[in-house]
Amino acid sequence: MSTERAHAHTPSSVFDRFHGVIPAGGTGTRLWPLSRAAAPKFLHDLTGSGSTLIRATYDRLRPLCGDRIMVVTGKVHRRAVLKQLPEIKDSNLVLESEPKDSGAAIGLAAAILFKRDPDIIMGSFAADQVIAPAEVFQAAVREAIHTAAEGYIVTIGIRPTHPSTGFGYIRAGDPLLIEGAPSAHSVVEFVEKPSVGVAREYLDSGKYSWNAGMFVAPVALMLKHLEANEPLLYAGLTEIAEAWDTPSRVEVARRVWPSLPKTAIDYAVAEPAAAAGDVAMIPGDFSWDDVGDFAAIGRLNPAMENSELTVMGEGARVFSENASGIVVSDTKRVIALIGIDDVVIVDTPDALLVTTKEHAQEVKKAVEALRASGDIDVL
Repeated sequence: MSTERAHAHTPSSVFDRFHGVIPAGGTGTRLWPLSRAAAPKFLHDLTGSGSTLIRATYDRLRPLCGDRIMVVTGKVHRRAVLKQLPEIKDSNLVLESEPKDSGAAIGLAAAILFKRDPDIIMGSFAADQVIAPAEVFQAAVREAIHTAAEGYIVTIGIRPTHPSTGFGYIRAGDPLLIEGAPSAHSVVEFVEKPSVGVAREYLDSGKYSWNAGMFVAPVALMLKHLEANEPLLYAGLTEIAEAWDTPSRVEVARRVWPSLPKTAIDYAVAEPAAAAGDVAMIPGDFSWDDVGDFAAIGRLNPAMENSELTVMGEGARVFSENASGIVVSDTKRVIALIGIDDVVIVDTPDALLVTTKEHAQEVKKAVEALRASGDIDVL
């Protein structure tokens, strides 16, 4: 049992300690050419809701923490993020000069919040996930906050709907019997992406959940495990955090950030913390999608009535006859589909993608090939 848990308590003001963190990184290579380095998927409306993914993420968190929300994103995305989230305070917009993976991004948020108040409980939720209904998600987060207040790093596990090989899994242990968190369980281990056969066994056992990378935790406990497992990363992030709310912020961040090691938060904190008995899980009974490819966009945007073709894009000009799949158009070009099934077509002014839903996960290979050949102007 952690020292933090031995002294933990859950005051009535536990929700006042909660701060949201939105890591907004990655380029979404499987969604190229719609998603690019300068305009990654979280800046797009991929569900037809009229709201971009990052805006929807922010709006889901507001009922839980008001304006106590921090966004961690690339410096190149500053203008676009501020346009979509004008409420964000300058001190809560953390800009990375270069990507350093989730360990540095979430770790820096934890370090800055700890410097401001060591009793803060943070909740980290990626900017590019689609979740519904929001009320069920918020109920799970409230349980997670109660559990975190007892001295746990809490992950929200997604109930698997099929034996996916594309996600990591979380194996749940015994119930924790925490007041305000009736669904809380201990976590036995995190498991890497499995084979189909193993994934099917996980699904049948009922003991495993998908790892969606959602964490709710006392910042002090997050940093304790980060220091133990990644001391160099911890030292650099602490140096930046010490200067964050001072005039030295830019100079220190510019000097220290490039030297930080790259690692995922799962390796730096979650997995070793689980081995130490410091991780809990709340099952999420909401629908969840990480919009990992164009097949996912097809799932999230059903075809119109009397059609098997999903069409996205303002003013898209598409004719179809005996065709199914998804078309995303950012041009006024006429696209005619005749006698073709499960097609994926993405038409932009400078790049055209044609594939099928079955091969949607392989789009990133095209991005890798273009980068290798020097055609970075379309990436």
